[in-house]
Amino acid sequence: MPNVSPAGPPMAASPLTVAVLEIDAYASTLGWDQPARLFALVDTARLRVQEPGLAAQLGLDDAASTTASLTPIEQEELSAGTALDDFLGTIAWPDSVAGCAMTVERLMLPPSAEASVPEGLSDRQLTQWVAKHPDRQEVRMTVAVLRDGARESAVRLREKDSPTEVLTGAGLVPGLAEALAATFES
Repeated sequence: MPNVSPAGPPMAASPLTVAVLEIDAYASTLGWDQPARLFALVDTARLRVQEPGLAAQLGLDDAASTTASLTPIEQEELSAGTALDDFLGTIAWPDSVAGCAMTVERLMLPPSAEASVPEGLSDRQLTQWVAKHPDRQEVRMTVAVLRDGARESAVRLREKDSPTEVLTGAGLVPGLAEALAATFES
């Protein structure tokens, strides 16, 4: 069952939930209509030891300065026009990366609209049909996976753009979670 995030992560939140909400909060500072963003998730303690300069640059040089055990590190921006599936198929993570996360914006329809989707539309036609549907919702999805299979997601509606209205749950965006998990398969 999805949770609604309070102003910060719940006190008993897992490190992965904390990282997802941190990325969602960062993405919210950039505004809407942004490209997809990819993040490596690294173990914070390991980062401090192996990359002290980077840890200092990220404000993580003091063990007391953060309680997060995963640090998101934004990767290079995705090339415009590159299909998300094609892009994710090119990723190979080094062993030092514990997981990865991605934020993407999409249009979604409520389940009640599924019955009205015309049959036989191409992907492009379906995208255009959804964009014109009166019940469409713009959403920002942040999805993260770890090498061990753990998953977490955060979904923010544009019309309810508030940290107190962010839905979280491991199974909210299963397709993107599967695609991200595949980036760790050898």
